[in-house]
Amino acid sequence: MSSDVRVCFLGDSFVAGVGDPQCLGWAGRLAVLAHRRGTPLTAYNLGIRRDTSADVLARWRAECTPRLPAGCDARLVLSFGVNDTVQGLPAAESTGRLRTLLTDAAAWPRLVVGPPPVGDEPVNRALAALDETFAEACRDLRVPYVSTLPALVRDPVWMREVRDGDGAHPGAAGYEALTRLVAPAWARWLDAGPLTP
Repeated sequence: MSSDVRVCFLGDSFVAGVGDPQCLGWAGRLAVLAHRRGTPLTAYNLGIRRDTSADVLARWRAECTPRLPAGCDARLVLSFGVNDTVQGLPAAESTGRLRTLLTDAAAWPRLVVGPPPVGDEPVNRALAALDETFAEACRDLRVPYVSTLPALVRDPVWMREVRDGDGAHPGAAGYEALTRLVAPAWARWLDAGPLTP
């Protein structure tokens, strides 16, 4: 593995770790885990509150390209979808944008983390449908996908912290629960190494 591993975490407020008083969210916690297991890396958190799939698709290249130059082990982690659902955007449109982004970024290893639940049951039902179409898109494109919603919607810590917070974002313990869900796929993805031409 290269000594210059760089990972862009691209997405919405959950990527940014909104609500976490430790300011790590799940992206920061995954970076810490990588260092602990002997994979030092440079992690760029490119999460923006209220971003939809359209916003992420519009900005990804300008933000990721300078951070992931040729010659390094460059990687991309994507996570979005909650804001699409809250705004009532069709799942087919959101999934189409995910497919476009994954195809456009095919030169880099990509990992997709599915949208987590919020404190609104109708939104969570719509997110469950989006989670399925995101998973299908990733299977088609052979990109690892981590579905988080089914486990977190039943996780008392996540749901309690969401309710006690702003109705969408958890605190530190909730992000720790999300990190535990993603960590096995994250470790496999890092261990797989960079793409070969």
